[in-house]
Parts: sequence; C-alpha cells; structure tokens
Amino acid sequence: MVENRFWLNLLSHLVLGLGVLLVAFPIWIAFVASTHSAQGLVSGTIPFWPGDLFLENFSQVLSGGNDGSVGVSAMLMLFNSLVMALGISIGKIVISLMAAYAIVFFRFPLRSVCFWIIFMTLMLPVEVRIMPTFQVVANLNLLDSYTGLTLPLIASATATFLLRQFYMTIPPELVEAARVDGAGPVKFLFDILLPLSRTNLAALFVIMFIYGWNQYLWPLLVTTDEHYYTIVMGIQRMLAVGDDEVAWNIVMPTTLLAMLPPVGVVLMMQRLFVKGLVETEK
Repeated sequence: MVENRFWLNLLSHLVLGLGVLLVAFPIWIAFVASTHSAQGLVSGTIPFWPGDLFLENFSQVLSGGNDGSVGVSAMLMLFNSLVMALGISIGKIVISLMAAYAIVFFRFPLRSVCFWIIFMTLMLPVEVRIMPTFQVVANLNLLDSYTGLTLPLIASATATFLLRQFYMTIPPELVEAARVDGAGPVKFLFDILLPLSRTNLAALFVIMFIYGWNQYLWPLLVTTDEHYYTIVMGIQRMLAVGDDEVAWNIVMPTTLLAMLPPVGVVLMMQRLFVKGLVETEK
C-alpha cells in the first residue's frame, strides 16, 4: 500500500505549481504587452498587469493596420500558415500510410531495399537539400503559391517508419480472416487498418501540424509576395525594423494568435493520445 504523506504531497504540488508558473510566465508577459501602448513598452520598465488597449491592439493586428513592416493582416498570415500546416500534415500522413501499407502487406521485389532507401532520407534534412529543392520548385513555376509551400515538404520517412513498425505488429490471422471474408486491399485498408491506426495517425497529425506551422526557412525562400507570408514570417518581419523601435504592442498580439491553432490541435487530439497510451491490446 502506498502511504499517503501530507508533506510529500504538498511538496509535489508546490513543485508542479512552480513549473506551471515558469511555463506560463512568458505567456502572461506577452498578454500584458499586448494590452499596452508601444511607448509604454519601450520606456525601460516591463509592466506586469494588463493595460486598457487590449481590444485596440488586437483589432489593429487583425485588420492589418500593423507597424508597416508587413503589409497584410494577421488573419491572412494565419490562413496561409493553416493551409501550409494542414497540407504538410495531411500529405505526410497519406503518403506515409500508403508507403507503409505497401511495404508491410504487399510482396514485391526489393521491398526491404525500398524501405531502407526511404529510411536513409532521414540523413538528409531540409537544410541540406534546400537549394536543389528550391531550383526544382522555381523551374516548375511554383514560387509564391500554396503548392510551392507544401508540396516539397510532404514526404516523411519518420512517419513511414513509425507506421511500418505498427503494421508489423498486426497479427497475420487478422489479415487472413479479412481475405477469407472477401476484403480486398482497399477494403482492408479503410475498414480494418485505418480504425486500428487512429491513435497513431492522431499523434502523427499533431507532430506534423506543429512542424508545418513552425516552418520559417522554406517559406522565406519560396515567397516574395506578402500575400503568401505565414504567421512566423510575419512576426520576424515585425521584429526586423533596423534602427527603429519594435512595435511590441503589435508583435505580442500576433504571437499570441500564432499560438492558438497548435494549442487547439493538441487539445482536440489529447483524448486519442491518452487512449493510445492506456490501450493494452497494442
């Protein structure tokens, strides 16, 4: 029996509370900064309590009336980031799902060689192959387009590897039973394999969504039109003002808005995360 010790529980809660405060403190400062004027934030003292300009600053950000460093509204940049993140995450999942399905459940020559070739691409991150990839995108006239933002980043060896490892744990008896019942490859994929993979796909979706949302280097290269700027690029342009003062009352609301979609995705997928951890059948 585990002994219930009051002081030990109190110490544990204090440590957890301290951790929450340390994590939440930067977010609180960003929120406070979004409620003050630009002059009040560059005076040399950091306010710790909200001001009275919350609605004014956020309406200015959402309407596009920023400090002039970015000529589009935060809503458009959020939309561009959402398109890019969804395109990358869904594309990665679909391609990785089909690749892992073919490698595990189909018999064809050099099947293992194909998998290890895919796996070896992990040694080539985006930064290593970014110049030839940019050249291909430029030759295809995909610069300043949603296709150019998402298409070169949708292949994922990591997702293929994780899905392959999960599919290899599926009992052969299940595959044989589906074959006896007359289920073809497509029916087996949609009716049996996808329901079994929902927790894995949810976890991959969250990881890939955040990966696509936080992309900076690739959008910086393939976009010159402000109407295709992502929210990460917009924040960087707001900070790159040279010798001028940074409009923190505009940067901080934009930063808070940029945090909302990833946090929302994590919260929506949290139940599947927990279910995937407690299921003992897998």
